[in-house]
Amino acid sequence: MSETPSSEPELDWIQLTNELRAGQGETMKEKMTRKINENPFVPIGCLATAGALSYGLWAFRQGKRQTSQNMMRLRVAAQGFTVVALVVGVIMTA
Repeated sequence: MSETPSSEPELDWIQLTNELRAGQGETMKEKMTRKINENPFVPIGCLATAGALSYGLWAFRQGKRQTSQNMMRLRVAAQGFTVVALVVGVIMTA
């Protein structure tokens, strides 16, 4: 019983995967740069969230309770900003 690899249905997905990869032509760095240029508010919100969280945890460790509370509130606001930026970006691309 001779079987040819091109006629086997189990291997069709390999050919499909290779065709999809060949058609992309975009590296991970290029894709990230394109996404940041399309919606720059998402990375800004992520950085703001990380910064507020880091500073809030540092203030908590130093015993500055009020500063820590304010930073955690700022972190929640920054997370909300990021989610809104994501939703707006999805709506704009649809």
